[in-house]
Amino acid sequence: MHDTSPTSLSESPEDPFSVHQSASAVLDSRGRVVAWSEQASALLGYRAEEVLGRPVREVLVADGDEALMAETTATCLREGGWFGMLPVLHRSGRRVFVGFRARKVRRLDATVEWVLIGSLAEAIAQWEIDRAVLDGLFSRSPVGVVVLGPDLRVLRVNRAIARFGGLPTDAYRGRRAAEFLLGPDADLAEDKLRSVLETGRPVIFAEQRARLRRDPHKELIISISAFRMQDPSGRVLGVTEIVEDVTDRYRARRRLALINEAGARIGTTLDVGTTARELAETAVPVLADAVSVDLLEPVPRGEEPAPDSRGPLRRMAARSIRPGAMKVMRAEGELFSFPARTAPERCLIERRAILLPVVEDSPAWLAAEPERARQALAMGVHSLMAVPLVARGVVLGVVCLWRSHQPEPFEEDDLTLAEEFAARAAVSIDNARRYTQQHQAAEALQRSLLPGEVPEHPAVETAHRYLPAQASTGVGGDWFDVIPLSGLRVALVVGDVVGHGMHASATMGRLRAAVRTLAHLDLAPDEVLARLDDLVDQLATEQRQTEGHIPQIVGATCLYAIYDPVSRHCAIARAGHPPPTVLDPDGGMYQVDVPAGPPLGLGGLPFETAELELAEGSLIALYSDGLLLADGRDIDQGLDLLRTSLAGPARSLEHMCKAVEDEMLRGRPGDDVTLLLGRTRVLAAEDVAAWELPAEPTAAGRARSLVQDQLAAWGLEDLAFTTELIVSELITNAYRYAGGPVLLRLIRNGHLICEVSDSSSTSPHLRQARSTDEGGRGLFLVAQLSERWGTRYGRNSKTIWAEQPLPTS
Repeated sequence: MHDTSPTSLSESPEDPFSVHQSASAVLDSRGRVVAWSEQASALLGYRAEEVLGRPVREVLVADGDEALMAETTATCLREGGWFGMLPVLHRSGRRVFVGFRARKVRRLDATVEWVLIGSLAEAIAQWEIDRAVLDGLFSRSPVGVVVLGPDLRVLRVNRAIARFGGLPTDAYRGRRAAEFLLGPDADLAEDKLRSVLETGRPVIFAEQRARLRRDPHKELIISISAFRMQDPSGRVLGVTEIVEDVTDRYRARRRLALINEAGARIGTTLDVGTTARELAETAVPVLADAVSVDLLEPVPRGEEPAPDSRGPLRRMAARSIRPGAMKVMRAEGELFSFPARTAPERCLIERRAILLPVVEDSPAWLAAEPERARQALAMGVHSLMAVPLVARGVVLGVVCLWRSHQPEPFEEDDLTLAEEFAARAAVSIDNARRYTQQHQAAEALQRSLLPGEVPEHPAVETAHRYLPAQASTGVGGDWFDVIPLSGLRVALVVGDVVGHGMHASATMGRLRAAVRTLAHLDLAPDEVLARLDDLVDQLATEQRQTEGHIPQIVGATCLYAIYDPVSRHCAIARAGHPPPTVLDPDGGMYQVDVPAGPPLGLGGLPFETAELELAEGSLIALYSDGLLLADGRDIDQGLDLLRTSLAGPARSLEHMCKAVEDEMLRGRPGDDVTLLLGRTRVLAAEDVAAWELPAEPTAAGRARSLVQDQLAAWGLEDLAFTTELIVSELITNAYRYAGGPVLLRLIRNGHLICEVSDSSSTSPHLRQARSTDEGGRGLFLVAQLSERWGTRYGRNSKTIWAEQPLPTS
């Protein structure tokens, strides 16, 4: 409810010369008081009977004011009236300043009398100020004032409104808002005023859009304040509206908000393409109706652009509020060059922003791309800004902003805002470019340290997947390897260095090289891990002695497995790594129970080897924990999902890798992912021949005879002479330096492999025999006659082997 009592209607004083407020008196031609009002008694303290019939000079003029009174009387007689201030004697004896209006009146009998209307000087002064303020609001105020009646028709406007609407002040009387503003804007304004009329609640600084009918293409923002008008009795007279053009202030506030928004939206990732799209999405539609972001071709690849800012550009982002505009604009990903002398080309070469308020003023564009220009103009494109993307003094590309739907052309303030957008985006793009460069270098290093195409091996068929972590995480230290060993055996390796970044990749490369070196020593899996553990500990010690800014190795894991296709024997050891999963040919699946050794680098703790036999066609899966833990899964969930992905009808290993990738890796993983699949093969029995020979002087001769017969059966008579020499020397060494029986084995598969095993752990050494030595030339002959040779150790035995290439047919 609102108060309508007269005492609450207004704080401003009433007209001091109104009937209620003013004192009045009448003087005859001789200056005697002939009439005296009650207000006069209240103002000066005299009762009517005390002044009626007496001269004014006797009653109301104080001593010393006679000359001023005489001068005022003379002026009044001369001009027929007077207005001004005079000191008047109050009945209490004090002087009171009173404002007077004096007018001469003539009675029926032709006598003349003078009517005096007066009020206290303070009230008149306040009233004059109020009148001056009211006059200023309507004649000199820069803020618009509109007085409307209860029907919301204009009663009066001030000169500011007249300038705003472009009509004389009198032309507004009787009109409504819809006659000046476009329909939606007028309806919104009248709804606010109607609410003020009905409720009495004022509107304060309500901003709204205003488009004038005389200039519908120009959008203004006005601030409206309004209050209801009432007379002393509470009758509603209408509403007064205060209107201010706040377009500039609104745009400045919006630009500041856009700059803040740009700071929050642009550069959220270290990806060049994403940053370009964020820039385009920030500028449309608040600043432009269409935006394109084009980068010099080297930039998306992470490379430094040419210093002269020339060369083709790659369209990285294109946005428009009009779907049809995308048919006119170049598509994202397109490689192109701007025509010479067009605004974007000048922007790149001159390294400065270009503003074209009217694009039709650009004959170079119209001439260079007439069809594209025709389509753009047909869609209403009328204004353009081209702003360079510059960071660290290097031009990275250009941003083009167009207007077609917004009627106002771009102006200097818009160009300043676009430059601010471009500056922020350029820094983010340059950071992303440099990060891309570093990340690509790290990935290149990482991939160069991993095996490329894994060659075919007679022991296993393999397939693999390696997926580096997402860019924000950085490259990691996962690796895998397939290492051929003697006797057609093969080593399958998967490892992981804890941490990410270039340092993790470099450490991974060192460990992988060490594993390959140790593998060629033909060590057992637990021995390989033990020596690798010593290496990691040594590397960590070396790094602790270097400068503190180098990241330290905090741990690594590894799984090492050896498979023999002749015996189907598989030996596995692990150092803190997930155990492998095996899928039998009949469909059974299980996780191999391998003792969980400690992660590498802890030192002093043993590793154990688990041994098992794998049927031909068994699938063994080795993987890193990044595969199991992807997408926030725990280990058990990851293992269950892996088993589900591997199960099913027989498929190629590549298809199985793809099935695992599709099922377990929905997006780019947060950690490196390594998967190595191996399907076991078994060497045919007809390709292997083995004999146990007693340790006696005739063993070498017996071995030569057996070898000769077997090679003849295989059709390898051409290798008989060299093979007999190799076998003879190896058997003789075994007889001379080892006790117990000797095992001779021949393997045919791409190479002819001769193996001699005995129970001695003494390692033979190749040396150059002197001319006086009676022996010592056996291993020298073996090395000369074979392509490769070496020694490997079992639990209670050693094996010396030698390989010869089979003759080509």
